[in-house]
Amino acid sequence: MKKKLVICGGGSSAHTLIPLLNRSMFDVSIYTSRPEQWHNQIDLEWHNPQGDILGTYSGTLSRASSDAESLIPEADYIVFCMPVHKYRVALHNIAPYINREKTVFVGTLYGQGGWNWMVDEVKNLYNLHNIVTFAFGLIPWVCRIIKYGQTGVTYGCKAVNYAACSPHEFFPQINEELLDHICYHWFGKGKVEQSDNFLSLTLSVDNQIIHTSRCLGLYKVYGKTWKRREDVPWFYKDYDDISAQLLARLDDDYSQIRNAIITLHPEKDYHYMMDYLALERFSYQSHNTDIKESFITSQTLISIGTPVVQNADGLWEIDRNHRFFLDDIYYGNCIAKWMAEKLNIHTPTIDEILQWAQLVRQETIINEDNHLVLDSPDLREHLKSGIPAFYGFNSIEDCID
Repeated sequence: MKKKLVICGGGSSAHTLIPLLNRSMFDVSIYTSRPEQWHNQIDLEWHNPQGDILGTYSGTLSRASSDAESLIPEADYIVFCMPVHKYRVALHNIAPYINREKTVFVGTLYGQGGWNWMVDEVKNLYNLHNIVTFAFGLIPWVCRIIKYGQTGVTYGCKAVNYAACSPHEFFPQINEELLDHICYHWFGKGKVEQSDNFLSLTLSVDNQIIHTSRCLGLYKVYGKTWKRREDVPWFYKDYDDISAQLLARLDDDYSQIRNAIITLHPEKDYHYMMDYLALERFSYQSHNTDIKESFITSQTLISIGTPVVQNADGLWEIDRNHRFFLDDIYYGNCIAKWMAEKLNIHTPTIDEILQWAQLVRQETIINEDNHLVLDSPDLREHLKSGIPAFYGFNSIEDCID
């Protein structure tokens, strides 16, 4: 008997997930703000870096709707495929309609930003204690959209991944029913290991340190703008030494935070709290020992461009409204900074990035003494930031799962 799986959001990962669920046990629907643009058949192309098609896959959508009440009550699984900063808003939108009479698995393809805190927030608000929470530590594939609601492209999947779930004992079921079907079944790799906790995902040194350090690196090398779109460097293919140095320094800041937490809780299994190169070697089964080399030699990342927009003067600049800011600052570096303050850890590179980001965003995030301005209207805007204090947490202990 098929189970009902509802995808929340129409991001690039949704265009990859739907075709790869083709031979699974799921009847798949999508909750999206643009249901009229979704076709019944969703196609996925697997490309190599040169653009050659290595494989094609197709999956079927049963329904596409912007009405949560029409989709969510039947759902056995709910999987989020949207930017991190939109998770909480969507969770609050669907929570009133989640079925309380059965076990419902609520997960995301990327667990940055305190996913378990977000789900717990609606569990407590709506008495949804039948929910099983799960999240990937790393986005399973590099993927993009060719034609919205119709065709996606993937450049391959991680060699190995990890995921957390609560309660822990549900992991084998999630792995068998869902996780194995979206990578290993098709590509012969991408097996998922179980993380003992979500905090390792929240403090992952993936997007939140890669994107923010690279954006600041581009600013340091090129300034604020480019005259022509074609002058804009590729985000990874043109990766440089300045960006690599910034990432290494940012990784050091995160390592201090992670190590302090590991020291506080030696009884916990935090072996997925890796530094950047260890995580890269784990997920891609590579032998890289150099940050710059890990990007410029990547066969899955070289096709990714830098997110820019044209300003009123006709110049090209980093898109301040891109998820590299909205996800990786407000649900990334700000969370790490709050933890560092609680642990009395000096984080010079996180501070530098937040000082730069608030100039780009024209907002107040951090003050001259490098302390988060928690009463700033820009940070306190409803559901905008994932800083632990905004869940009512007062200490590092409140963040431990």
